[in-house]
Amino acid sequence: MDLQGELLEHPHSVYARLRDTAPVCRITGTDGTPAWLVTRYDDVRAALADPRMSLDKSRAGEGGYRGLSLPPALDANLLNMDPPDHTRIRRLVSRAFTPRRTEQLRTPIRATADRLLDALGEAGTADLVAAYAAPLPIVVICDLLGVPEDRRLDFRTWTDALIAPDPERPRAAGEAVVAMLGFFTELMAHKRSSPGDDLLSDLIAVRDGNGNGDGNGDRLSEDELMSLAFLILFAGYENTVQLIGNAIHTLLEHPEQLARLRDDPSGLPAAVEEIARYEGPAPLAIRRFPTEDVTIAGVTVPAGETVLLSLSAANRDPDRFPRPDLLDLDRDTSGHLALGHGIHYCLGAPLARAETEIALTALLERYPVLEAAASAPRWRPSLRARGLTELPVRYDTEPARS
Repeated sequence: MDLQGELLEHPHSVYARLRDTAPVCRITGTDGTPAWLVTRYDDVRAALADPRMSLDKSRAGEGGYRGLSLPPALDANLLNMDPPDHTRIRRLVSRAFTPRRTEQLRTPIRATADRLLDALGEAGTADLVAAYAAPLPIVVICDLLGVPEDRRLDFRTWTDALIAPDPERPRAAGEAVVAMLGFFTELMAHKRSSPGDDLLSDLIAVRDGNGNGDGNGDRLSEDELMSLAFLILFAGYENTVQLIGNAIHTLLEHPEQLARLRDDPSGLPAAVEEIARYEGPAPLAIRRFPTEDVTIAGVTVPAGETVLLSLSAANRDPDRFPRPDLLDLDRDTSGHLALGHGIHYCLGAPLARAETEIALTALLERYPVLEAAASAPRWRPSLRARGLTELPVRYDTEPARS
């Protein structure tokens, strides 16, 4: 079943149809190879936590969908690992993304948001993806890792090429991978010669034996170090820019909810959770490969075949979330899967939530007037990421001007 065109144009209606008629179905993956798509909440959640559903590409059978093709120096990351390697590496980096560490980052995140809004001025029109939703997480994650300012825009270009490849530029994705590999090689060499007060310098110390992991003798291989830096930067930027952009767009489409949050900003944390459920940044979890034949919703999926778990479909399953196509800021969103579930739950989830909440707070406080400047949104042509290519808005600090 080839659903790519339909999923790009009308994802939620297609997922609704599949939940009702074919909750586990054989489809054509994004690279033209076959995969199994799972769409019901209970099935997706169970599979996310099932240890038989491996992320290790060596478990994949011949001719199946494997996801992004990366060189070994970038591919030895958490999205391709099972325990015990996954456990070891996640332990080393998890302390950088704890709720306590996130709370410490709130002040610099707000300062960055304010600087970006200062650049917009008091009134006008702007693309809030380019001017706000994208640069905010780039600054945050690059500051955390210690990436020089003059290389940050390059990274946005590279990630765009990987997430939403341009069919008219078939070599762009490969060129982006080569550029990123060169970038990280240079960055590692710089951090080794001039370490700083940043996460990447800390990880290099662990790799080179100048740190002790968590006291458990954990170490990183050189490929694991490079791949971990790539994943933190890539995922830390990509998921958050989509979540911030989707949140702004969703609230603009629901002005009554926007007005409510202006009146009572204390509702913003709950609003971020509901928006993540309603229009999350990742339509699909990273592909899985069953280590043995597994049965999902009565369908047997052979070992080694590719399984795609639809987070978007699960989060709009009416059996789990009544009236799922309604944005309801009072909804009980507990258990939503926008940021995953199980041992592969998004490591940077606390940071992504905080950035989105702070971005919305700063934006709504700054501009009493905020409205869409285009009639229809432009979504990225990608099944890997659900986000806008641009978000034109009109804004004003003084309501009387409009």
